[in-house]
Amino acid sequence: MTIIKADEDGIARTARYIAQGGLVAFPTETVYGLGADATNPFAVAGIFSAKGRPAFNPLIIHVPVAEAAWMIGVATPLAEALAAAFWPGPMTLVLHARPTHPIALLALAGLDSVAIRVPSHPVAQAMLRQARVPVAGPSANVSGHVSPTTAAHVAADLGERVPIILDGGPAAVGLESTIIDARGETPVLLRPGAITREDIERVIGRPVATPQQTIRGGEGQDVPSAPGQLESHYAPKALVRLNAAHVVAGEALLAFGVEVLPHTGPMLNLSARGDLLEAAANLFGHLRALDTMGVETIAVMPVPMTGLGEAINDRLKRSAAQR
Repeated sequence: MTIIKADEDGIARTARYIAQGGLVAFPTETVYGLGADATNPFAVAGIFSAKGRPAFNPLIIHVPVAEAAWMIGVATPLAEALAAAFWPGPMTLVLHARPTHPIALLALAGLDSVAIRVPSHPVAQAMLRQARVPVAGPSANVSGHVSPTTAAHVAADLGERVPIILDGGPAAVGLESTIIDARGETPVLLRPGAITREDIERVIGRPVATPQQTIRGGEGQDVPSAPGQLESHYAPKALVRLNAAHVVAGEALLAFGVEVLPHTGPMLNLSARGDLLEAAANLFGHLRALDTMGVETIAVMPVPMTGLGEAINDRLKRSAAQR
């Protein structure tokens, strides 16, 4: 494992390694991704192996521009409208895969759909342009664990399983991309993220639908159509207790807002001023930090469901789910 600086030479080295079939970790505006050539089945298999990721869980494909996305997935009017408004940026679109698409079937998990994103992070953009291949890039962590927002998080989770970690500093957003099923006329919110439901509805002028089923991912269960839909995900080693009104002795506290619950154990505040943007950026880093303090349970204060709060609560709910 080598952590390299995201300067001109580091980006060029990383892009060459991807083009040669190698596995790398790279920064995006959301979280760090574990990247490989999405057209190379052996490289894609390396992602699943490094993460310990179930093979039924599809991967997000990263490309530098929308035109490259439309060569892989079928562009519906809805997809084009969303891409015009939010790409480059933290939005993933699920589309019907083109019959002639070049993506390795393993990356699609056997589905006839494909999840595609155009990231806005300048390092990711430069890497994708120089690699000249679509890059499969789930979060760069052990499957089901807390997503990484720094190069150090990647190193702690994956170690020697990822030869190159491109260090672009802390992720600015700190939550994974919003995933929208854009195959039809009605957008379906498969995973809340940095772009909120309200943001999308303002652009398209109609409500966003939400799927009703819970996807557990075990044998005989529904297969996810996009990443991040499994019931248990983003989980620290410690148990997570949501909407805490009190803190039990020995618990760590993940607080939110000015008024913090009385506690005797470790405490970190997502945002002392009650700022949801700050809370989103801090969420995974704070969960990881509290998880290193030897506690069995992390008590989490309530976070409002408005705006970015929907995505924060989605991640917290999955982190607290039965494993």
